[in-house]
Amino acid sequence: MNLSSFNQAIVACHKCPRLIDHCRAIAITKRRAWNDWDYWGKPVPSFGDPAARLLIVGLAPGAHGANRTGRMFTGDRSGEFLYRSLYRAGFASQPDSHSSNDGLVLHDAWITAAAHCAPPDNKPTPAELHNCRPWLEQEFEHFRNAKVIVALGRIAFDTCLSVLKLRGQITKPSQYSFGHGTLHNTEPALLSSYHPSQQNTSTGRLTQQMLDEVFLHAARIIFA
Repeated sequence: MNLSSFNQAIVACHKCPRLIDHCRAIAITKRRAWNDWDYWGKPVPSFGDPAARLLIVGLAPGAHGANRTGRMFTGDRSGEFLYRSLYRAGFASQPDSHSSNDGLVLHDAWITAAAHCAPPDNKPTPAELHNCRPWLEQEFEHFRNAKVIVALGRIAFDTCLSVLKLRGQITKPSQYSFGHGTLHNTEPALLSSYHPSQQNTSTGRLTQQMLDEVFLHAARIIFA
């Protein structure tokens, strides 16, 4: 699979009119702090190392984060937490990410999502998740050498399980329980984590150290 063409196809996708309209509307109304930005306002492509052995699956672009900057987990607090952890574990060239041209490079890691469009209230519908799942299926097929999948949040975790089932790698998704830092003996290994959403990080449900430990665990598996 040519990953450049793959990402171009994601950006051109219009399968979910509700999400496309929402992304465009946010790009027009903006947030006051980002009023001088030309928002991306489209499906956000995946990002990272084409030879990655770590796949990171999030929920969906943030309305004023990736939907603004055009790069996964870039420009909001979720990204601040994620890229600090990736940097500390050796997967990122720098600990922060503010724009798509800030020089950030991922090493041995690829970031994708269960949904590539920013959804209203961060809640894509089951039908929208189903529409977007073929992108993730293609990524699982391309990254056959992946050793670890980190699923950020329950929706990403369930989406990964559904793809593994479609690929015949598991039979019953219900046998796999979501929990922070839980490692599942799938192929590749599936490591679940709370999502670094502002709701989770501001309440202390997820701390920076907790997220660091998830990616350090992934690094130990990959670089063993």
